[in-house]
Amino acid sequence: MKQKYTLVKDDEKKILIIKEFAELDKEILSFLCEEKFEEDTIRTAISKGKPSLIATLRTHNMYPPALYSNKIADLVIAMYNGFDDRSADNLPTELFFDDLDFLTKEHDEPDIAEEIEEEPDDIDELLEDEIEDDFDDKDPINNINAIKIADDESLDVDEDA
Repeated sequence: MKQKYTLVKDDEKKILIIKEFAELDKEILSFLCEEKFEEDTIRTAISKGKPSLIATLRTHNMYPPALYSNKIADLVIAMYNGFDDRSADNLPTELFFDDLDFLTKEHDEPDIAEEIEEEPDDIDELLEDEIEDDFDDKDPINNINAIKIADDESLDVDEDA
């Protein structure tokens, strides 16, 4: 699914407007949601760090996945720290996402923690039963106590219930 987020920083009203669009039909982006945030709220969240900003930008109506919300947060930080020229003129800033880009992306191979240089033992040797002699010398368990239940106790049921 393709999604688009439009961010507008309105300096006159001191708000940030985020609009979410999604491709519900082929090649047609449909409007899904619009959220408005006070400038003070955004600046406070930015000062607390990126995770706090992401938590602020996620609402009940608009909850972008982590991959999207990280990029949205980066753009919001750039807009409020003056690194984005479009925000100065109240021009919309747009982010496009396509799920196929994330699904088809090549993943890094994990690092090998240890190299195994020696060959494993013969599989037949691993399957042989070898009981250690230490177990044969132990005394059997003598104190086995069983709990005896009277025959009529197991059938006691409240008939009034």
